[in-house]
Amino acid sequence: MFTIKGENIAMNDKDLQILVEKISLDSFGKPFRHQAYFNGRLRSTGGRYMLNSHHIELNKKYYEQLGMEELVGIIKHELCHYHLHIEGRGYKHRDQDFRQLMKKVGAPRFCSALPDRQKRRTPKKILIYICKECNQTYQRRRAVDTKRYVCGKCRGKLVLEKELTMD
Repeated sequence: MFTIKGENIAMNDKDLQILVEKISLDSFGKPFRHQAYFNGRLRSTGGRYMLNSHHIELNKKYYEQLGMEELVGIIKHELCHYHLHIEGRGYKHRDQDFRQLMKKVGAPRFCSALPDRQKRRTPKKILIYICKECNQTYQRRRAVDTKRYVCGKCRGKLVLEKELTMD
């Protein structure tokens, strides 16, 4: 519908609404009677179901970077919340009703990580500090202010010995 030979075509809120209504009827056998739209402010999640308004907000970056299949999975996940909440059944992640419905419709429990978020991650570094007095070593991921902090064993002065970078 919105994919041609593996390439994504721009999708707007109207197209998204039609897609969500279609998935709701095809996978759940029930109509989706509220609104679905893209929310550009979503950062760390693929989508969310709004309990008060019953609307579904989706992160457009998942469609743009991971494609239609990932978007459909997110929509199914949010529709599980939607239909169970409307019916007054367990709609939360830990509820048995929610887990069973997700399994039945093939909805993912989590969405995939966005490729651009993975690129931004800096390599992990480990800082090794040594006490000048007792030679106690400390491994830290964040820098320690050696003017302010001292050895916990003997209260001696700490010195940065080396910095290891791990990929």
